[in-house]
Amino acid sequence: MTDRLRSLAAESLGTGILVATVVGSGIMAQRLTDDIALALLGNTIATGAILVVLIGVLGPISGAHFNPAVTLVMALRRQLSAADAGLYVLAQICGAMLGTLLAHLMFDLPLVSAYADPRNGPSQWLSEAVATFGLVLTILVSLRYAPEHIALRVGLYITAAYWFTASTSYANPAVTIGRALTASFAGIGPADVPGFIIAQILGGLLALALSAWLLRTQTERST
Repeated sequence: MTDRLRSLAAESLGTGILVATVVGSGIMAQRLTDDIALALLGNTIATGAILVVLIGVLGPISGAHFNPAVTLVMALRRQLSAADAGLYVLAQICGAMLGTLLAHLMFDLPLVSAYADPRNGPSQWLSEAVATFGLVLTILVSLRYAPEHIALRVGLYITAAYWFTASTSYANPAVTIGRALTASFAGIGPADVPGFIIAQILGGLLALALSAWLLRTQTERST
């Protein structure tokens, strides 16, 4: 029970710090420049850097999922029980919401605000499916061949995905929910959250299916 609580605390803390970084760096970028590209660059660097730190620090405690799509994939791989997976997701969502509130408090903003600009449509949903597919595939292949490099690879992948996806790569249902509480640079409208989450889950499942084929050993292929 104690180990489970530590794992849940790590998942909530990690997801919270991740979202606080995403939202807080977006607010800071908005305040420092009117250049959207420069603001996104600042947001990107902060997010990629904190992911490397969080995965490296909290990975040994909980596995450093910080993402319900990753937790779902791990549960389907039978590396996590259904009960633990459900608790992980709850901890991640709670942490994400608290992360946004913390960012707002640090920048003296209302605790909750609503994002107005739409983030929906096929290009946005495809972007989220692609972003999550790449993230999960990076994790699964790295787990097999280079687990010591997962933190760096995930941080670098998300850094790149901010720029090659039209949605700026949320790639995480919990983070998406947390970002629905802010009207800042990193925000998303609550009405657009379900479409993002569905696309993210589909992208994660596709990565799981492809990795199962890619990572089959020669012995498994011959049976």
